[in-house]
Amino acid sequence: MIANQAAETPRKVPFYRHLYVQVLTAIVAGILVGNFYPDLGASLKPLGDAFIKLVSMIIAPVIFLTVTTGIAGMADLRKVGRVAGKAILYFTVFSTLALAVGLMVANLLQPGAGMHINPATLDPKAVAGYAANAHGTTAVSFLMNIIPNTIVGAFADGNILQVLFISVLFGIAIAMVGDHGQPVVRFLNALTEPIFKLTAVLMKAAPVGAFGAMAFTIGKYGIASLVNLVMLIGTFYLTSLLFILVVLGTVARCNGFSIIALIAYIKEEILLVLGTSSSEAALPGLMAKMERAGCKRSVVGLVVPTGYSFNLDGTNIYMTLASLFIAQATDTPLTLADQILLLLVAMLSSKGSAGITGAGFITLAATLSAVPSVPVAGMALILGIDRFMSESRAITNLIGNAIATLVVANWEGDLDRDRMTAALAREPAVDEIQ
Repeated sequence: MIANQAAETPRKVPFYRHLYVQVLTAIVAGILVGNFYPDLGASLKPLGDAFIKLVSMIIAPVIFLTVTTGIAGMADLRKVGRVAGKAILYFTVFSTLALAVGLMVANLLQPGAGMHINPATLDPKAVAGYAANAHGTTAVSFLMNIIPNTIVGAFADGNILQVLFISVLFGIAIAMVGDHGQPVVRFLNALTEPIFKLTAVLMKAAPVGAFGAMAFTIGKYGIASLVNLVMLIGTFYLTSLLFILVVLGTVARCNGFSIIALIAYIKEEILLVLGTSSSEAALPGLMAKMERAGCKRSVVGLVVPTGYSFNLDGTNIYMTLASLFIAQATDTPLTLADQILLLLVAMLSSKGSAGITGAGFITLAATLSAVPSVPVAGMALILGIDRFMSESRAITNLIGNAIATLVVANWEGDLDRDRMTAALAREPAVDEIQ
């Protein structure tokens, strides 16, 4: 009996074969190469870019299969609207809270105070390109862009919201035709397994991508470039950490799970974002892990991709914190009314520029363009260090979306709490057994 039990016990792989260990090692190696061999480090950018492209090419089919099969399996189509409504409500509340937290911390710590920079001495050309992009990212244009020109075009462009839009409509259509749609559902379910297996194969290249991306960042910008503006960077990282542990931690506790356990559960995805500065690189893995943690596929398919555009806690903290930093650095006085206006404009602009490369900086440009009190040229002060804050933005966004998925699934009664407890406790550690 004991022999049989021993034979059935899964064999754990050595620690160095775990993805998070390999990615962490690659990040450290990238920092060392970028610091001591900056020219070599800067030349390794294609490694990071190639990995992100590899993952990006699989995002559209992952979203389509997950959302379509999830909705097609719903007995009550009204549930689709109910889940989406609860998700948007959650996103709105906590995105606004993140903006408010950024404002409060900036007023409390005053990271830009004492710099006394004259806005007239700043070069507006340095941020002209970002400001130009920001003008075309209004809320209306964003909503119109959700509708693709063609079905194939949405997949070809890899636009997350367009693919989500098509997936929801197609899933509803399959559910409406009843039994006639079941052969399609069976085919899509069968296709899901090899697609997720392909995702796992592509993740093997994550350490190479993280190494190249980190070596490029340190090689091009240098560690020394952080010294002058370390107060802003430190304030932003501290604010993001407090928001995750206190605000999101409270939400997690109220819904019956630990924020620390969740962070440990998705550590591979967090390290992947840290190494590549791309939250999209972790999207397929996050969706798979949320489903493994007991969330119903239909909820995962709706909440995670939508959250990537509407639930940007890290970006929101960055926007209000950076805006007040610029105001403080340029001795620009802001009344309470000015700050409230800034918060309201940021709420809209954060949705308008979602899904755009460099969205954090472009969103900031859009916000400042609409709030004349703060000089847009002041963005030149943080242009050089924005790259070092993008990791925290992306990681905070990632953790926020993981929590949102579990919370909405819990609200909807679509959370298997036994599976969630087992997954967060790593019992069994299915993802670590090969």
